[in-house]
Amino acid sequence: MSLNKNLCRFEDLGCRSYRETWDLQEKTLEEVKQAKAEGKTGRNRLFFVQHPPVYTVGRSGKDGNMLATPALLRAKGAEFIHVDRGGDVTFHGPGQLVGYPVFNLEEFPLGVKAYVDKIEEVVIRSMACYGIACERLPGATGVWLEPHTPRARKICAIGVKCSRYVTMHGFALNVNTDLSYFKLINPCGFTDKGVTSMQEEKGGALDFAQVCDTVRRHFALVFDLDFV
Repeated sequence: MSLNKNLCRFEDLGCRSYRETWDLQEKTLEEVKQAKAEGKTGRNRLFFVQHPPVYTVGRSGKDGNMLATPALLRAKGAEFIHVDRGGDVTFHGPGQLVGYPVFNLEEFPLGVKAYVDKIEEVVIRSMACYGIACERLPGATGVWLEPHTPRARKICAIGVKCSRYVTMHGFALNVNTDLSYFKLINPCGFTDKGVTSMQEEKGGALDFAQVCDTVRRHFALVFDLDFV
């Protein structure tokens, strides 16, 4: 372990409900903020999780981007939750890698924009390991394939909250995600762009645990982390 790296505790939560994991993030956020106030470092956390089907909409989002009726949502076994992150409506579900970093950005040090850029970089590098060429799209946070063409499609959504330079919420990478769920929304508020998954791009299901390992490894590289 290098003393020059940022210490971070990693935890794979398996499959957990969105609300339960939100509560865990808020509890952890307060712990990291308290440690920060006491001058303590190395309390950063990174959670990986899969959620049962759920739609979430951020502070700046529009309910009109949810196209399904409450009855249809119930039939699909999905929830619809308003959350305190940035961004519009998105979907979380099985086969999707959701990552929640609870980072004290002053330890890195990073501003919020640079932090989001680094999350995008983690995903871009991870996807390159699978031969999936991804890019950024100015004005549209997240990770995209062919972003400047009519075939633009998002493979990873990002929405964060920052309180006293401590982060929560994070990213959602479509690995083996059932993309039919996205037909019930305007993903991230877009009506002219698509959504994709690693499975869709590669023509078959991926080893989910291996993808998690790849993304975790690139988190360590991009954020200069030592997992403890």
